[in-house]
Amino acid sequence: MNIFRLIGDLSHLFAIIILLLKIWKTRSCAGISGRSQILFALVFCTRYLDLFTHYISLYNSLMKIFYLTSSFGTIYLMFFKFKATYDRNHDTFRVEFLLIPSAVLALLINHEFDVLEILWTFSIYLESVAILPQLFMVSKTGEAESITSHYLFALGAYRGFYILNWIYRYYSEGFYDLIAILAGIVQTVLYCDFFYLYITKVLKGQKFSLPA
Repeated sequence: MNIFRLIGDLSHLFAIIILLLKIWKTRSCAGISGRSQILFALVFCTRYLDLFTHYISLYNSLMKIFYLTSSFGTIYLMFFKFKATYDRNHDTFRVEFLLIPSAVLALLINHEFDVLEILWTFSIYLESVAILPQLFMVSKTGEAESITSHYLFALGAYRGFYILNWIYRYYSEGFYDLIAILAGIVQTVLYCDFFYLYITKVLKGQKFSLPA
């Protein structure tokens, strides 16, 4: 654990809490991509299969449980409790274009050809692109609510701090995971345009929108 990972984890927690509060308080999931949320749930499921077989720390276990329960909780709110507010017409990104390449890459490029290791690697690749349906939806609708923008910014910040975490660990411990680092860089690059617009518009109180 180091300060960069801690801030990254807190950013990730903050993003999820923002999303859940937004849906619950407004009683609406308008502007939220259900496809991205399903992908994130799949990421957590395939990554945390070791939850009850490999104990690392209480912090680690609690974080895994939170990610799993919150992701399925979000899906429940979107597709069951507030399903009438879910905008299916704009949430149309072809997720198979993300799932298939992630699965193929996990089979071809991994640390060890083992079931759990391949699933973990798949989750790393998939997480790097899981936000694309959400960004596509924002671009398609033309704009996003400020609260949705805050959620996206916190998610991007989480990944950015994790890259700093990898850099810190390399120089302090001599440890690095090339797969995680490259996937993290891809994910951060996807947020670059969003970060610029967030800083120049949302923080100034202007409406946020991504170019179509």
